[in-house]
Amino acid sequence: MPHKKIPYGHQYIDDDDIQAVTAVLQSDWLTQGPLIEQFEEAVAAYCHAKYAVCVNSATSALHIACKAAGLSPGHTLWTSPNTFVASANCACYCGADPDFVDIDPETYNLSPFALERKLTQSKPPKVLIPVHFAGQSCDMQIIRHLMPERTVIIEDASHAIGGKYQGNPIGCCQYSDMTVFSFHPVKIITSAEGGMVLTNNKEYYEKLKQYRSHGIIKTSSPDPWMYEQIELGWNYRMPDILAALGLSQLQKIDMFVKERNRLARRYHVLLSSLPVICPSVSKDTYSSWHLYVIWVDPSIRRSLYDYLHEHGIGVNVHYIPVHTQPYYQQRGFQIGQYPNAETYYAGAITLPLYCGLSDAEQNYIVSTLKTGLELAQI
Repeated sequence: MPHKKIPYGHQYIDDDDIQAVTAVLQSDWLTQGPLIEQFEEAVAAYCHAKYAVCVNSATSALHIACKAAGLSPGHTLWTSPNTFVASANCACYCGADPDFVDIDPETYNLSPFALERKLTQSKPPKVLIPVHFAGQSCDMQIIRHLMPERTVIIEDASHAIGGKYQGNPIGCCQYSDMTVFSFHPVKIITSAEGGMVLTNNKEYYEKLKQYRSHGIIKTSSPDPWMYEQIELGWNYRMPDILAALGLSQLQKIDMFVKERNRLARRYHVLLSSLPVICPSVSKDTYSSWHLYVIWVDPSIRRSLYDYLHEHGIGVNVHYIPVHTQPYYQQRGFQIGQYPNAETYYAGAITLPLYCGLSDAEQNYIVSTLKTGLELAQI
């Protein structure tokens, strides 16, 4: 038994991060200061995108991205059922109708085959949100090819900063109109809480900035205090304190992703003889490995989950398919509509994976998992 519980994810904070935050606390700007733009420029440069707009969460980022795309009542938004609810909720925030496209049974990402089939049965949506589950990019080239130009594609890359697709950084928006990142503590880099939208479209960029700050813009009025509210917006601004942490974390992102890949490869080897299905990665992708999800026989998933927690291993489950949630059931969705997502969920267990997880802890996780599997089969 470890001295303390091993969580499924955890932030990595060092002295540089602490000093960066302390410097802001000693400065004149705690919010709406110069570090916001610096953080945006740094992430845009890292991802090879033209523009970036940071906000207080990835949920806020999804919301303003949908608003910038013009999503409104009468429109539909399609996304993956294997995601956190925010990927679909952003449609509801805009008064639009959410819908889902089933997942690929190997990558657990939105399936291009299911998408192509759905397009033969339904009118194309105003917005499509492919979700880069666990850090691996969806097959964006095929997805862009399948969708009409009028459909706005927003990549939900909340799991995936630091990853690559076809050799290019996720976030470059090569096959999309916008990309959203999350900086929650369990993600690849953290700003404590926070999110960001990247785009190469200046019109979207200007709208994103308006929506994150009450719909207000500065004017060319001779009165220096003058501002105008152009549209209804929100207070989704990120404080400089959080931007300072995000900037410091960004300096370590390649190290973080490299270590997550090392740990994932190590899991592959250690788990190879056990009766579990390990996650797969497509040849066109370099995953940032936000999550390491194994699949076990659904009949033993609950007992195995309990056993691991009893032995100090904080495994989790990602995700309960969104269409099975009570809110979405009330909107007319039914169990059985997206069978691949439901089959995946029935046996999914997320093992701990984060920078700072030691080889000894990983060995303990696997040995405990092995024992739990053996007991479950008795």
